[in-house]
Amino acid sequence: MSPTQEEKYQTFKRLHERPGAFVIPNPWNAGTAKILTSLGFEALATTSAGIAFSLGRADGLAALTRDETLANCREIVEASELPVSADLEDGFGTAPENCVETIQGAIKVGLVGGSIEDATGDPENPIYDFELAVERIHAASEACRGQPFLLTARSENFIRGRPNLDDTIRRLQAFDRAGADVLFAPGLPDLEAIKTVCEAVSKPVNVVMGLVGATFSVDELADVGVKRISTGGSMARAALGGFMQAATEIKEQGTFTYGERALSNKVANDLMS
Repeated sequence: MSPTQEEKYQTFKRLHERPGAFVIPNPWNAGTAKILTSLGFEALATTSAGIAFSLGRADGLAALTRDETLANCREIVEASELPVSADLEDGFGTAPENCVETIQGAIKVGLVGGSIEDATGDPENPIYDFELAVERIHAASEACRGQPFLLTARSENFIRGRPNLDDTIRRLQAFDRAGADVLFAPGLPDLEAIKTVCEAVSKPVNVVMGLVGATFSVDELADVGVKRISTGGSMARAALGGFMQAATEIKEQGTFTYGERALSNKVANDLMS
């Protein structure tokens, strides 16, 4: 029998409690969820960038609606027996009540975790004011109370043109106190900054790999205190990169050697069956 939502939640919770770090890769549809499950990963996370690209849209807070996001989440949840956490963007609205509604919807589709970020989508004012950002996380955490759901709070400074480590830590510490279960500051520049964040908070820290710039191994990240490592939209971009290379070879060289690197039809069918 497939595990229940509560069982998936308990599995997900234990991953955050055991020693060392674990990788939570980011599929963007049912097929990629099945592939990652077959490879032996222990949990999955969705990616707003991957969903947007698959729909022919640019990544951004305005790219997806809540309904589109939760429909994609349901697709991934139903494709795998693994725990699934979701990229829930800014909760799809400014007000704390929007975050509550999003968390409630996430639980209904079978997710056992999800992230709320403090980015606004407004280039002129890219990050929510501190007090409102904390209030939003507190409201989201209250919506998780007694539910099989781990809340991740994201401080977006470093990927929104505000590379301020002190303010990032201040926000993560406040999100910690507001009830977040996991803390996440994408785009931290180096291992020293990551270590500083991990030492400054009491909750597990998620780090995303696959962004342009420095890359670190699982062991290196575990050594500085990271608990969870996600891949964001990077695997979707890697797939698009392979597609682009294949199409460019055909157009510019008139050859089809890309087929040698592609999954065989049998392997693909076996993975999806």
